[in-house]
Amino acid sequence: MAGKVQNFHIFNGKKYPCCASLTMGVIGGKWKTVILYHLIDGKLRYNELRKAMPTVTERTLSLQLKKLEEDGIVSREVLNEKPPLKVEYTLTNVGQSLIPLILTIAEWGEKNSEVESLIIE
Repeated sequence: MAGKVQNFHIFNGKKYPCCASLTMGVIGGKWKTVILYHLIDGKLRYNELRKAMPTVTERTLSLQLKKLEEDGIVSREVLNEKPPLKVEYTLTNVGQSLIPLILTIAEWGEKNSEVESLIIE
């Protein structure tokens, strides 16, 4: 009697049991999708991302950017070699292919939330 065949989806050498788990493995978690959302309009420096995401810790932002870079979703460019380093992040072609998904996620959040305004001086 033949055994059951289990198909895996492979992305960057990692195996996933289904296509949805692959997608969530790449963009899942609290911050990856937020980072990608902020990079939709183009390059941002690390400090610009920090300002756009004031509640994320530096360590978490650095780790998530590193994971996105390892997965080929985000590209990191060092602009100068002398400290302090200036680094810009952009979406790769694979990252850009996620834009419709990221926009759909953001649209769902907009439609299903209440908006509270805060005046910042």
